[in-house]
Amino acid sequence: MKKGQLFIVSGPSGAGKGSICQKLVKELDVELSVSMTTRAPRPGEIEGVDYYFVTRDEFEESIEKGDLLEFAEVYGNYYGTPKQKVLDKLANGKDVVLEIDIQGALEVRNEYPQGIYIFILPPSMTELRKRITRRGSDSPDSIELRLGETLTEVSYIDQYNYCVVNGDLEEAVIRVKAIILAEHSRVSEQIYGLIKNYKEEV
Repeated sequence: MKKGQLFIVSGPSGAGKGSICQKLVKELDVELSVSMTTRAPRPGEIEGVDYYFVTRDEFEESIEKGDLLEFAEVYGNYYGTPKQKVLDKLANGKDVVLEIDIQGALEVRNEYPQGIYIFILPPSMTELRKRITRRGSDSPDSIELRLGETLTEVSYIDQYNYCVVNGDLEEAVIRVKAIILAEHSRVSEQIYGLIKNYKEEV
C-alpha cells in the first residue's frame, strides 16, 4: 500500500495557517491531525474530532513513554500530538496535515524528519498587526509581544522545505495544494517500486 505523507503547516500566530488547513481538508483527500489535551471539553466539542481528552496523569504517562510527536504546557494544560495515531494513518495511505506553532514543528522534525515542512508567512508586519488586532482578544502589549515573537520565529525558516506567503487566502491554499501534489510526484522508493513492477511485467 502506498504510504501517506505528513505535511506540517506552521507559522507565526496570525499568519492564517488554521484557515489554510481547514480549506485543505475540504478540498483534498487529507486528514487534519487531532491533538491530545488535558483541558476539559468545551460545549459542542467531540472526543476524537476536536481533541483527545485525557487526564494529566495519562498525558504525563504518554510523555514518559515517548508516545508524542511533540507537546507543550499552555496555561496549566498539556497539548500534544499522539505519535501512533499519525503513524497509523500514514501507514494506511492517508496524508496527514499537522497545523502547529514553530516550536512544535521543530520538535516534530526531530521525531519525523521525513515530513514536509511548510512555513506560512504574512505578507507584512503591518498586515499581521491588523489581523491580530481584528481578533479583539489581545491587549496592545500582547500584540507587540506577538509581533516581536514573529521576528524571532522567522529566523527558523531554514528548517522548512517550503514557504508560502498568505496575502490572499485562496492563492495561499492553491500554493499549498500544489506543494502536496508535487510531493506525491517526487522520485522516491515508491516510484522505484513501481518501476520494478514494470520490469517484472515485461
